[in-house]
Amino acid sequence: MSSTPDRPGRGLQPNVLGTFHTIVMAVAGSAPAYSLAATSAVLVGTVGLGGPAALLYCAVPMLGIALAYRQLGRIDVNAGAGYSWVGRTLHPFLGFLSGWALVVAATLFMVAGSLPAGTMTLTVIDSRFADDTTLATLIGAGWFLVMLLVVLGGARLSARAQLLISGVELVILLVFAGLALVHGTTAGRNTGTGTAHAFDWSWLGFGHFDGVSGFASGALIAAFYYWGWDVTGNLSEETRNSRRTTGLAGIVGVLTVFALVEVFTIAVNVILSADDIERHSTNVLTVLGEQVWPGVGGKLLVVAVMLSTVATLQTTLIQVTRSLFAMGRDRTMPAAFGRVHHSWNTPWVAVATVGGVALALILASLALGPVHRILGVAVEAIGLQVAVYYGLAGLAAVVAYRKMLHRSVADFVLGGLWPLTGSLFMFWIFFEALGSFSRTALVLGLGSLAVGAVPMLWYWRRGSSYYRPAKLDASRTVPAGEPSGYAHSTTIVTDY
Repeated sequence: MSSTPDRPGRGLQPNVLGTFHTIVMAVAGSAPAYSLAATSAVLVGTVGLGGPAALLYCAVPMLGIALAYRQLGRIDVNAGAGYSWVGRTLHPFLGFLSGWALVVAATLFMVAGSLPAGTMTLTVIDSRFADDTTLATLIGAGWFLVMLLVVLGGARLSARAQLLISGVELVILLVFAGLALVHGTTAGRNTGTGTAHAFDWSWLGFGHFDGVSGFASGALIAAFYYWGWDVTGNLSEETRNSRRTTGLAGIVGVLTVFALVEVFTIAVNVILSADDIERHSTNVLTVLGEQVWPGVGGKLLVVAVMLSTVATLQTTLIQVTRSLFAMGRDRTMPAAFGRVHHSWNTPWVAVATVGGVALALILASLALGPVHRILGVAVEAIGLQVAVYYGLAGLAAVVAYRKMLHRSVADFVLGGLWPLTGSLFMFWIFFEALGSFSRTALVLGLGSLAVGAVPMLWYWRRGSSYYRPAKLDASRTVPAGEPSGYAHSTTIVTDY
């Protein structure tokens, strides 16, 4: 075998992932256990008992975005996903903004994800050290490096690691979801620090939101719970039958995560008091586990959160490195990002660069104070980034399929109306949240977006062909006699 690390023009390895692998990646990308542990206190602090409603009303437009990804992935298989689709339908500047938003959000998440990984690891070993921010940061950095090496090893190794890590996580969550439902029949019980609440259908309504801006803030935080399923789009060049598989996996991932986080968020409202949530803001699931299964439950859910965090670090690394690979290949970022290792078939320069930057940010976070403060700001800033690139993708799907929406009611609703609704919802919560998020989160979220103008304008002036795209038009890509995808069976074939 040649010792050269890469050669010009080499691409990612095709046909590595099957349908089942891709669905696992979608669920792992959203990281249900991690999202619940890291974000429940933030969500409760923002909307109170309206958490289940925020998750529900964000899931509907999020499915619209998943449908948009499904449609766009059928006509353009590209590791850059939204970066390519938006650039070829709306405008190359908006496409670059979409890709840049993902890169920034993923990089911020390296900090937001690594710190809880360290905290949960310490909790499993010895809970007395769980509040040691320095030690948690160092251990989290260690987990990050392990996942970096796994991603560097290729998509096949990443998929095998995910099957193990996410498989254990999901089994634990399903067991506790059942236990929490049974335990929840004792509604209104006293938890020791305050009184919890009996289940009320109003939790699924709009009554607990503080006006329109309060609802928007809650929905933007809820979007963070779902974010990550779109890793399937970034893996499309490495997936078998990707024009069908990646979109289907994204939809299944959103539905699976919604079911899990909705059950657990209702359980938090029923079982834990506001005092419990505030005092244990960084490990709400641990307290919930102890209430549901005293003596054992807390530790098991800590393990689930730790595994979930490690798993989503891996999928986030895949997203950002595949996006940078596509940008390097298109010469909208340094061309070195488009280099693929000869043996591992991974964009090793992008992986190494992201690893170095993220590791520096993880260590720099030591100066920012306690973990819960860092998480709160990071979740809000990431929510802004996610709303931008999801909103652009939904709009891109409608534009790409605009000439085909009249063919049937299903095409109009599932291919046009629903993705458009998802897009408009994302843009709406983005602008509404501008008036309610902290100044630090706004500076971090919007400032990092603005920085993207520098490489965008630089490579535009240098004449990158990305800025002269061949327009995406589904009417030219999908044969006239072929359904646009909604009349087809969605049977899941678990090909490995």
